Amino acid sequence: MFQYEQEAALEQDREDLLGLLKLRFGDISPEVTQGIYEIDEFDTIERLILVAANAPDYKTFIQELKEGKGSFRIVGERFNPLEFIANNGDSNDK
Repeated sequence: MFQYEQEAALEQDREDLLGLLKLRFGDISPEVTQGIYEIDEFDTIERLILVAANAPDYKTFIQELKEGKGSFRIVGERFNPLEFIANNGDSNDK
C-alpha cells in the first residue's frame, strides 16, 4: 500500500471512530476529536473502535483513549454494555 493510501485509510478509520462515538454518546468534545486526529497508528484506532462499540459509557471510552498505544486488550465487566443498561437503565453516561 502506498503512503497516501495508508493515510487515507487511517483518516477513514478516524472518521468511523468519531461517527460511532457520536452515534452512541452524542456530541463529542473538541479535545477528544483532536486527540483522535493525533493518533497515527492503525492498531490504536482499531482498538478504540472496538472500545467505542463496547464501552458502556463515554467515561470508559475516555479512560481507554488516555491509555495510549501501549494498551491492547479490552476485557472485564466494564465492557459489558448490557450489564450496565440492566443495572442503570442508561448507556449515555458522560
